[in-house]
Amino acid sequence: MDLYFKETGNCDNETIIFLHGGGISGWMWDKQLDALKDYHCLVPDLPEHGRSIEMKPFTIKGSAKMIIDLIKERSCNGKAHVIGLSLGAQITVQILTKAPKTVDHALISGALAREFYGPKTLKMLNVLFKAYMPFKDIDLLIKLNMKSNGVPMKYFDEFKKDTKTLTLSSLRNVIKENMLFRIQDVLCKAKTPVLITVGKKEQKIAYKSAIDLNKCLPNSKAYEVTNLGHNWPLESPKLFNNVLRAWINDKPIPKALSKF
Repeated sequence: MDLYFKETGNCDNETIIFLHGGGISGWMWDKQLDALKDYHCLVPDLPEHGRSIEMKPFTIKGSAKMIIDLIKERSCNGKAHVIGLSLGAQITVQILTKAPKTVDHALISGALAREFYGPKTLKMLNVLFKAYMPFKDIDLLIKLNMKSNGVPMKYFDEFKKDTKTLTLSSLRNVIKENMLFRIQDVLCKAKTPVLITVGKKEQKIAYKSAIDLNKCLPNSKAYEVTNLGHNWPLESPKLFNNVLRAWINDKPIPKALSKF
């Protein structure tokens, strides 16, 4: 099975690839596609997500390789601007680690890059996941999950659809990969311009990870997104689109973000 991706625009302009967060799929970037019709855009569903649910197992390294191949095969000039949120941001970091020359500009938001939970916690979570699966499709639980992750309720139908396709295997693989992801020393050699963002309402570990990434990457800038959370591209798509356009065109970042 091939990786599913949505493609819009044409090669009259540069290519942008959007990588979604864990547990949801490419629909989260629909507002970006609407606003960036002048660009060639690629939006994959990552392995064990959305229309790529049958691609197993999900790994960050494996997903990064697929995206690198997608850039080489489908981008306009052999490289792309790569945009990643959360799990997608970790994959973006992995791409910068392995093939930085395929990336024109990168925007990574909410990338976990520090130890959050240990092996014992992962074992406990596996037990909880198994208990959760029979109840995962209950509307109330879906809404609570959306609220805890800062996903606006207007996306309930899309979020519910992704929740229904979620399997125990995909949940375990995604959480494990997310928690164990770390910065590799070779990343610090990547000269790609990288914008690192973190929502003001995110957990402290997100800030610490952003600081680590900013210290490592030689051509990066780190910004806090005022009054928004982890899923700020969904909370404020207009702001995100303005930030993205500014970044990939080497323009000043909107004042709604503050540098740190």
